[in-house]
Amino acid sequence: MPKKPTPTELLEGAYAIETPQDNLTYYKDFSGHYDTEFATRLGYVYPAVIAGFYSKYATLSDRPIADIGCGTGLVAEALNLPSSDIHGFDISPDMLGQSQQKGIYADLHAVDLTKPLTQPKTPFGAVVSAGTFTHGHLGPEPLENLLTLAAPSALFCIGVNAQHYAAKGFEPVLSRLTNEAKITKPKLETVPIFSDPNSPHGKDTAQILIYRKT
Repeated sequence: MPKKPTPTELLEGAYAIETPQDNLTYYKDFSGHYDTEFATRLGYVYPAVIAGFYSKYATLSDRPIADIGCGTGLVAEALNLPSSDIHGFDISPDMLGQSQQKGIYADLHAVDLTKPLTQPKTPFGAVVSAGTFTHGHLGPEPLENLLTLAAPSALFCIGVNAQHYAAKGFEPVLSRLTNEAKITKPKLETVPIFSDPNSPHGKDTAQILIYRKT
């Protein structure tokens, strides 16, 4: 029997993803033990942090919520809202399968965020994301694409790995979207991704981008 990867190996494998197909392949094996072997053992607090920022800034009109890169549903669990208020979006059918078993979403959508999105019949009042804009995953390009899902004035709480934010040039994209009056000027908050700073990758941080569609 092959040796089970350690939580750190799982994280490093995720950071090494290069293409959407890599993503599909990697999470096919990862999905079944994502919650127990990765999120719990590494103290992955990122989803709860995103949920906390949504709760801090949201109004009653900021629903339903589009959870981008929802994975196994950790953000939805932390939001603790009725399932009818949250839709999950992810490229991995295997990760979506784990979310489906939890019954925490109104609907689940398999999407490749590097491709154009279809405008929903009912636009979303908020768009949230934890762990999707990071090494091996998405750069800043899909940020404009996500506006397609959102209603006017919709709240965005998007987490971006801090190193990835600098390396991939998120700031110029956000500045352009602000100058083009597509979004309000983003508020940035720096937060830890993991609860134990002494663990491998424990000092990794994220930039939380908080803005509204104009």
